[in-house]
Amino acid sequence: QVQLVESGGGLVQAGGSLRLSCAASGRTFSIYTMAWFRQAPGKDRDIVAAITWSGGRTYYVDSVKGRFTISRDNAKNTAYLQMNSLKAEDTAVYYCAADIAGPIVRTARSEYDYWGQGTQVTVSS
Repeated sequence: QVQLVESGGGLVQAGGSLRLSCAASGRTFSIYTMAWFRQAPGKDRDIVAAITWSGGRTYYVDSVKGRFTISRDNAKNTAYLQMNSLKAEDTAVYYCAADIAGPIVRTARSEYDYWGQGTQVTVSS
C-alpha cells in the first residue's frame, strides 16, 4: 500500500504562484510514476503533469506547459507541482496519484493505483 498526502493549495490571484506537495509513505519503492490530476466542478478528473520516480521523465498537458513544473525529491518521498502564472481556469481540486505498474508514463485516471485526498486551488480573476 502507498499513502499520499497533498498540501499547499489555497487562494491566489491570477498571475500568482503556488507550490503543491505530495508526500508518499508506505511501499514507496513500488512507485513508478507520480502524477497530479485536477477536477473542476462538473468536469472530469484530468491529468496535469506526471514524473517517473527513478528517471525523472515528465509529461505535461498542453494547457500548463511553460507555467507548471513537476519535480520529485526521492530522499523525502515527495513530489511537487510548482504552478506559476496561474489563471482562473486552473481553479480545481488537485489530486496526487501514484502508478506502480510502469514502464511508461501513464496519463489516464484509471491507470493510477493510489490517490491522495485532494487540495483545493482557487485562482481569482
